Amino acid sequence: MGVCVRFGGVLAVLGAMIAVTLNPSGALAEREIRFGSVAMDIPAEMYRRLAPLTKYLGNELGQPVVLKLSPNMTKAVEDVSSGAVDFTYLTPVAYIRSHALGKTRLVAKMVTSGKGSFQLMIVVREDSPIRRVGDLAGRTFAFGDKAALLQRAVVAGAGMSLENLGKYEYVGHYDVIARKVRDGDFDAGVLKDTTALEWEGKGLRILHRSPHLPPYCVVASPKVDEGLLKKVREAFLRLDEKNPAHRPVIQSLDREYDGFAPVTDAEYDVVRRLIAPFDKREKSPRP
Repeated sequence: MGVCVRFGGVLAVLGAMIAVTLNPSGALAEREIRFGSVAMDIPAEMYRRLAPLTKYLGNELGQPVVLKLSPNMTKAVEDVSSGAVDFTYLTPVAYIRSHALGKTRLVAKMVTSGKGSFQLMIVVREDSPIRRVGDLAGRTFAFGDKAALLQRAVVAGAGMSLENLGKYEYVGHYDVIARKVRDGDFDAGVLKDTTALEWEGKGLRILHRSPHLPPYCVVASPKVDEGLLKKVREAFLRLDEKNPAHRPVIQSLDREYDGFAPVTDAEYDVVRRLIAPFDKREKSPRP
């Protein structure tokens, strides 16, 4: 079973990979299931990462699963909230936005290193005179992606408003942040826990740890019926990284993932609290 990719209104057919599941009479078993994602990379790379998963789901469900990528977070949220896609892979903030907009439902969450949560950590050089978050005032700071609101919310939640930083920039991947802080290009930066712990004692020191945060998740459109939702959830929870056939499906998404776990909406309340000040600022009338 292959997969078609629709991106930004343009249909890209990759080779002969067309998702079709035939019953003995030669007709489609059921209509195609549309699986989406926040575009965290170029379309070809997102296809590579998600194709094993959509193929697995198609085999498990016995019906075609096609990949429909969204060009940005706003469109990904709109697509799953409106039913333009049936299921999608979202960041924590994107899930919260989609739930508020269209009452989307959680299917499963990612598991990394045996944990169903993660932390964001503020780091400085090992020899830095910065000893507490308040010492970051007037200092330079490295964030990853401008679209990653949660990174900024964690820094603000730690007690350092972005306005009080001397300067901040968006430099890309967590490894880039780590190197730039170690090399002195920035006084501090924010890292995911796995990267921060890898660099701790190797040029960097952890200054602040966020609360435990819920991870990326798979989300269902409000238009998906309960029967299909149950089947898809069970398919995700059956994935086992100890199974040689399942491991490539899981690790194609991210090499750090172990699998999937049950999840509830309440787990995302900690993120709602962190981003609330930013939401209020965006909704407040401008002078």
